[in-house]
Amino acid sequence: MLANAIVFTFAPMTVVAPYLTFPRISWWAAVMGADTVIFDTTEHFQKMTDRNKYHISGANNSNKLSVPLVNGRDQRAPMHEIRIHNEERWQVQHWRTIVSVYRRTPYFEHYEDSLRLLFEDEFTHLVDFNRASIQWVKRQLKLKFEEQEATVFTKEYPPDIMDIRFLRPAHREFSRYHQIFEDRIGFLSDLSILDLLFSLGPGAINYLRSL
Repeated sequence: MLANAIVFTFAPMTVVAPYLTFPRISWWAAVMGADTVIFDTTEHFQKMTDRNKYHISGANNSNKLSVPLVNGRDQRAPMHEIRIHNEERWQVQHWRTIVSVYRRTPYFEHYEDSLRLLFEDEFTHLVDFNRASIQWVKRQLKLKFEEQEATVFTKEYPPDIMDIRFLRPAHREFSRYHQIFEDRIGFLSDLSILDLLFSLGPGAINYLRSL
């Protein structure tokens, strides 16, 4: 090492996050630089959030796809106890909607086969499907953060840990990228990460870095 050389050290970045269903672009922008992501399975289910839904594009506006839950959305159980109501065949409907919306996007065929498997495997608990959706996206983005799960609920974490459990959809408009129905309905900001992947493919990681 050269004499008097300046050595830069970087503290590991830890993020506490909820298990969401195919999280929004803003969620991925928050975790992509993390060394460790602690997923909170002990938090109580929060209705009116993305714990069991995700938003994709549509011919007339955005589409909200919801995972149906046993006992509905009005429950206050911990996330790891929330069960999926599989009698509604929601996976068939979700997959058909995704194919209908995105089959003509530049990169849909690139992801189609591996993504379809998530909708062919039956999950009994919401946290398991959400975990699988996040891990699938993580592989596509080639992110390397370590995954941990909180086993005890912690209301507040130290200030050096980024807590995004209560992160809301971004209200600002992100930089535009070409969307399949943009010429008809305009640009829709902060959709599910699926929209970005189908539109930009491997270029999605550079887009996230720019946010």
